Formats: sequence, structure tokens, C-alpha cells
Amino acid sequence: MSGKKRNEGFIQFLKFNAVGLLNTLIDFALFTLLHSLGMMNAPAQVISYSAGTANSFFWNKKVTFRDRDAGKNGSDQMQLVRFIILNLTVLGISVLLMHLLTGSFGIQVLIAKVLVTGITVIINFIGSRMWVF
Repeated sequence: MSGKKRNEGFIQFLKFNAVGLLNTLIDFALFTLLHSLGMMNAPAQVISYSAGTANSFFWNKKVTFRDRDAGKNGSDQMQLVRFIILNLTVLGISVLLMHLLTGSFGIQVLIAKVLVTGITVIINFIGSRMWVF
């Protein structure tokens, strides 16, 4: 891989993480609110993750990956479909990991949320870069 391509990939990863920070803030704030109101972990995770994901699609499409398929027929719809599939997969992984970490390993819920987020960021970036955008 050339130095220019490597730099572009690194800058893209930084942008992805900046967008991800905003998504994570939305996700964590909503999850914490719902959890403090007595909602169970799994539904709170689905709702909060979904809010962060909606934000993610918009900003990653417009900033991080800059719509590399612009002008192709159906690309917006296919990107959205692939984005939804990727994020449903990542959501399933996150719910399963939250359940395992809190239930089987007894890790406190917000610590488990941080651990799960670290894992899912990597999966999501690779999937977004290689498949969605």
C-alpha cells in the first residue's frame, strides 16, 4: 500500500472515530437515561444504538466516506441497505456481548457498555469502509 493510500485510510479512520464519538455520546446518553428510568438492558441497547446509528449514516456518508459512489443509479439505496445490514449485525453482536458480560461475567453494565463499544467500533469501521461506502 502506498504512503498516500495509507494516509488517506488513516485520515478516514480519524473521521470515522470523530463521527463515532458523537454517535457514542448519543448512544451512551440515551442508554443511561433509559436504564435509569428502569428499562431493561436489551431494549435500552436497541433504542440507544439505533439513535447513534441514524446519526452515523448521515455523517459518515457526508464526511467520512464522502459518497464514493455518487452518481451511480441506486447507490444511495444500496448503501443504506448495506448500512442497515451491517448495523443490525453489529447491534446483535453488541446485545449478545452485553448479555454475556453482565450476566455471565458479572461486569457492571456501563463498564460492559464501554468494552462492547470498543469491539463494535472496529467491526463497524471495517464493514463500512470495505462494504457499505
